[in-house]
Amino acid sequence: MLGWFSDSRTQEERALPGMPGEQGADGTLVAIAERFEAERPYWFYWVPVFVGVGALCYFALDFEPSWLSVGLLCCLAVLLRLLGPRGTYVSVLTGIVFCGALGVLAAKVRTEIVLAPILESQVRDVRIEGFVELVEARSRGGLRLTIQPTLFEGLLAENVPARVRVVFRSKKGEALEKPLAGDHVAFTAVLSPPPRASIPGGFDFARYAYFRGIGAVGYAVSGPVVVPSPESSGFLNQASHAIGRFRQEIGDRVTAALPGQTGAIAKALINGDRSGISEETNEAYRASGLFHILSISGLHMAIMGGSIFVVLRFLFALSPWLALQFPIKKWAAFGAIAGSLGYLTISGGSFATERSFIMIVVFFLSILVDRPAIALRNVALAALIILLIFPESVVDPGFQMSFAAVVGLVSSYEFVARRTRVEGDRLFSPVWRLLMFFGAIVGSTLVASLAVSPFSVFHFQQAQHYAVLANLIAVPICNLIVMPAALATLVLMPFGGEGIALWIMSYGLEGMAATARFVAGLEGAVSQVSAIPAVSMLLMVFGGLWLCLWRQRWRLVGLPVIAAGLVATQFYAPPDLLVGDGGRLVMVRDGAGWLTGLQGKRSEFILSRWLARSGDAREPKEVETSAIFSCDDVGCVATIKGRRVAVSKSPASLRDDCRRADVVIAARRVRQPCAADLVIDRAALDRLGTHAVYMGTEDGWSVETVAQQQGQRPWSRQ
Repeated sequence: MLGWFSDSRTQEERALPGMPGEQGADGTLVAIAERFEAERPYWFYWVPVFVGVGALCYFALDFEPSWLSVGLLCCLAVLLRLLGPRGTYVSVLTGIVFCGALGVLAAKVRTEIVLAPILESQVRDVRIEGFVELVEARSRGGLRLTIQPTLFEGLLAENVPARVRVVFRSKKGEALEKPLAGDHVAFTAVLSPPPRASIPGGFDFARYAYFRGIGAVGYAVSGPVVVPSPESSGFLNQASHAIGRFRQEIGDRVTAALPGQTGAIAKALINGDRSGISEETNEAYRASGLFHILSISGLHMAIMGGSIFVVLRFLFALSPWLALQFPIKKWAAFGAIAGSLGYLTISGGSFATERSFIMIVVFFLSILVDRPAIALRNVALAALIILLIFPESVVDPGFQMSFAAVVGLVSSYEFVARRTRVEGDRLFSPVWRLLMFFGAIVGSTLVASLAVSPFSVFHFQQAQHYAVLANLIAVPICNLIVMPAALATLVLMPFGGEGIALWIMSYGLEGMAATARFVAGLEGAVSQVSAIPAVSMLLMVFGGLWLCLWRQRWRLVGLPVIAAGLVATQFYAPPDLLVGDGGRLVMVRDGAGWLTGLQGKRSEFILSRWLARSGDAREPKEVETSAIFSCDDVGCVATIKGRRVAVSKSPASLRDDCRRADVVIAARRVRQPCAADLVIDRAALDRLGTHAVYMGTEDGWSVETVAQQQGQRPWSRQ
C-alpha cells in the first residue's frame, strides 16, 4: 500500500532537475516538493485518511452508486497510478485518488455483503420465532433481545429480516423469563422498520441498523417462551451463540456478586455489556468527562494486554533455566496476544475495542519479530484494517473519537520524546516518576479532550469543562485497582473465586462513581452547544491531522486551518420551523432563538434531539406553548418572519387555513386542494420524515427533510 502512495522514482532520479511535474516550477513549488520528499517516511500515515475520505464520500451520496460506476472509478485510479507521469506532485495526487477509490470500493462491497431484508411498514401482533443472539438487561426493568428469526408470521422467507431487536417489558407482579443466548424462543410483538434520523443531519439509526443486519425493531406483547428449534443454526451461528452465552454467564456472575450500578459498571468493563447502566449513571460519567471509561477501548485493552505480558514474563523469569535458554519475552508477547483476543471475544467487539486489539497485536508482533514498534504507524495500520473491513465505521462517532484521541496522544508523546532528555539518576527518582505519572494523566487528558471536542460538539452538542480534574482522580483508580481486579476476576472465575477480586474492584468502582458524581455536580461542568456545520468539522479534522501526522515545521499550517474551522462554527443557521412526529410536534424559534411550540404526548424523545441540536439544555417537559401560537379548539396560528403558519387540528378549519395561511401543517392526510404555498401533512411526514423550514431565504423559504439527506440508499425507507 505504501508503494502505491509514494513516488516510484529512485533516489537519483528525484535529485535530477527538471523531472516531470517539477519542470518550470517556481521556488515555492520546489520548496513544497522538497518538504514532501523529506516527509516520505510518514506518507503511509495518510493512507487510512484518504481511504476514509473515499468511504465518507460514498456514505455522503444521496443515491446508491452502481457497480459499473465504482468499477470505472477504481480502474481509472489504477491506470492513473500506473500510466500517469512521474513526479512528486503527480505521485501524491494519484496516490490520493487510488486510496479514495479503494475506500469507495470497500464501502460498496461491505454494503452488498450485509444486504438483508428490511421491514417495509409496521406490523402488529405478529408471531416471531428465532434464536437469541444477544440478551441485554434494561436499567428500568425488562430485557432487550436481538433475535435471528426462523419464523416471521405473514412474511415470505426471502423477506424476513436477518435480525430483529425487541424490548420485553416486565409486568407488575410477574417475573420475566430471561432466555440464554442460543435459545430458540417464540413471542408476539409489534415491529416497525428501524427509525431514521429525528432531524435532518441527526444520527441515522436506520443506517446503523442496516450494517448490523437489524431489519426491524419494536416491543413484545408477550414474554419469550423457549420452544424446540426447527433446524440447526449452522456452525458459525452456533459458535456465535456459544460466545454470547459465555458472555451472558460472565455478566450474570458479576452482577450476582455486585448488585446495583456497581455491578452494572463492572459487567460493562468485563464483558462489554452496558445495558444495565442507568441513564443517571451514564449522564454523570458523560458530564464529568469519564464516559470513555464505561466502554472497553484502548485504555482497558492496553491495561489488560500489558498486565498479561508483565505477569507471564515475570512467571517465566522465575525459572533461570527458562530465562537463559528460551525467548521468554516473545512467549509473554504471544500470551498477551492470546489474552487480548480472549478479552476482545467477550467484550462485544466494538470499533474502539477492535482498534485497540489491532494496535496491541501490532505492538506485540513487533516484539516477536525483533522490530521496534512505531506508534503512529501502528495507529495508521489499525485504522486502515478497520476501514477496509468495516468501512461504515468512518461515520461512527465512537470510531472517530477513539482514533482522534489516540492520534493526538501518540503524536504528542512522540513530539515530547524527541525533545526531552532526562538524566538517568533523575529518571529513576521516585519523586520524578510520581510527577511524570500525574503529569502524563493531566497532559493526556488535555490532549485527548482537545482532540475529541470537535466530534463531541458535532455529534452530541456537548462540551465537558472539568474532564482534567475527573480523569486526574479516576484514571489512576482505573489503572491500579479496577482493571487489574477485572483481570483477576476472569482468572479466578473458573474456580469460583471471582468474589474476592470483585470485592476489591467494587472499591475502585465506587471511587470512580463518586468522582463522576462530584465533578458532574460542579457548576458549569457541562455546556450544551448548538450544532456546527459539516464544513467546520472537516476543517478542524484536516487541520488536526496535518498538525499531528507531519514532522517538519510546516505542520504548524494545521493551526490556522483549525482556526478557520472554529470561525466556521458561527455560520450554522438553525431552522425557523421544525415539524415531525406525524404532525403532532411543531416547534418554532422565538426572537431569543429558543424553541417553543406544540408537542404530542409521546414526542419527548424527538423533541430532546431537537433541543440538543439547538444547544438548548432544557428538558422536553420544560418547553411550553408561548404567545407565538394563538390556539383554539380547531387549530393554532403563528407568524414567523412575516409568514403565517397554521396548524390544523380539525377538517373544519382546514379549508380556512388553506385560504389564509402561507404554511399549513396537519396531523392527517390533506386530500383537498390547498392554496397554501407549503403543505406539510401526515403523508409527507411519513414519507419524508422531519421537515426543517428556513424562513427569509431568497425564495421565501427552503425546506430540508430527513429523506432528502438520507437519499435513496439500501438502508433508507422507500
